[in-house]
Amino acid sequence: MIEATGTLPPASPALWRDRIETPAVLIDLDIVERNIARCQKHCDELGLAVRPHIKTHKLPLLAYAQLAAGAVGVTAQKIGEAEVMAAAGITDIFISYNIVGAKKLDRLRQLAQAAQLTVTADSLDVVSGLATAFVDAPRPLNVLVECDTGMHRCGVATPEAAVELALQVHAAAGLHFAGLMTYPAPGAGTGAMAWLGAAARLCRDAGLSVEVVSSGGTPDLYRFRSEPAVNEYRPGSYIYNDRSLLASEACEEIDCALTVAATVISVPAADRAIVDAGSKILTSDLLGLDGYGFALGRSDISIPQLNEEHGHLQLTGDGPALVVGQTLRIIPNHACVVSNMVDHVHLVRGEHYVRQESVAARGKVL
Repeated sequence: MIEATGTLPPASPALWRDRIETPAVLIDLDIVERNIARCQKHCDELGLAVRPHIKTHKLPLLAYAQLAAGAVGVTAQKIGEAEVMAAAGITDIFISYNIVGAKKLDRLRQLAQAAQLTVTADSLDVVSGLATAFVDAPRPLNVLVECDTGMHRCGVATPEAAVELALQVHAAAGLHFAGLMTYPAPGAGTGAMAWLGAAARLCRDAGLSVEVVSSGGTPDLYRFRSEPAVNEYRPGSYIYNDRSLLASEACEEIDCALTVAATVISVPAADRAIVDAGSKILTSDLLGLDGYGFALGRSDISIPQLNEEHGHLQLTGDGPALVVGQTLRIIPNHACVVSNMVDHVHLVRGEHYVRQESVAARGKVL
């Protein structure tokens, strides 16, 4: 049963160590609640609407907690994720990904009957497909023009190209030009604002209404300051945080809500051990880091190598020896990928167990 109140469940008297088998993904709800509240307060102070990205947690339970704190809706990366959120009763969804192909467009049209959708586009090809699918829809589909402000992924390359595509969206039957969006390169969120401001001015000079100018990214979330050009922010990883965000000083260790519990299964040498968490749960993402995670409370341990089911630990000798059967908690490099590795996560509050929660949008990559 999905709890649609936004209130996260309380802890039980049981300890999580007595309830789980490893490897297991633990989500500390005390930290989650703090992270949600901090982000909402920060964005409220800046006058920014919050539209969190659910690809990090993939859980309707946590999406409702974000909405209860003040989020205006959610962001999904794929139609499958949006379908899960809509099925849970969430009705305001932005899909921040180009939707291409007849089958996906048919699904999008169906989904639009259950939720108020906004999508993105960065070319006339994408716009044409959307227009074909929605030409006779009961209500127009909201479209944001995606802008490449330095990430060099998707997006139009210049503010002039943004207004050109915006005019094409505006002219297309079945579509409504709703504004602009970007995902800036990490560390470059503030610099992207001048780009977006120029594009918004050009759109308005062309007679278009620009309702939404949306940016995102947890690395720059708390560096972001008031910017008149932007009125919406789409953070994702902030709800859990991870080692990559620790490295970029976007959070502290006490802000990391997701950890992987792993058991030492072998100690072949005094300076080396193996845990039961490998690339199938810790993720092989490096994100520019050295190693594959951080063991809580053990700065003397590095994780230089992963196999599918084995995590290789290297010890410096500055800390206590590891023993077979010992449990460690590891902050992974990239929390979003870990969420997609498991069928369920274990909700905890500190050392106390809450319950097991199915990852409803796991594997929704279509």
